[in-house]
Amino acid sequence: MRHQMLNELQAIADVNSLGPTSTMTRTQRIERWADLLDKHPVRSLGMLIGTEYLPAAARGLARADGSPITVAFEDPLLRAAGLKNDTYGEAKRFFELSDWQLHDIVCSCHAGTLTEGKSAAATVRRSLNGRRFLVWLRYVLMH
Repeated sequence: MRHQMLNELQAIADVNSLGPTSTMTRTQRIERWADLLDKHPVRSLGMLIGTEYLPAAARGLARADGSPITVAFEDPLLRAAGLKNDTYGEAKRFFELSDWQLHDIVCSCHAGTLTEGKSAAATVRRSLNGRRFLVWLRYVLMH
């Protein structure tokens, strides 16, 4: 094996210096998630059903194959930053989202049982752009 400097490796490979000991801010984690969803704008994503009706313990364990959370979990950088699985509870913890914010992103009552990557990305970004009150208000009024 030949020792190479980081700048030499970057010339021949896609090298990202974020490692397991690096930390990402909440904003960086959410932006990365949205960017991953945007990479496949028409990818069909499964939504979770009835998250607002599940008891807290069951909601924390809820997941759906191919969900927007699964897209985040497929990413090696987010896993290295601490994302442990693709459950609702883990996404809530890792992305530091409230129940009503995560409900807006992954629950089928907003988008149906399937959504596209571009729609999920827009919803994820909404959790960052100061519209939290509107998301919360919509959640309260609908339930």
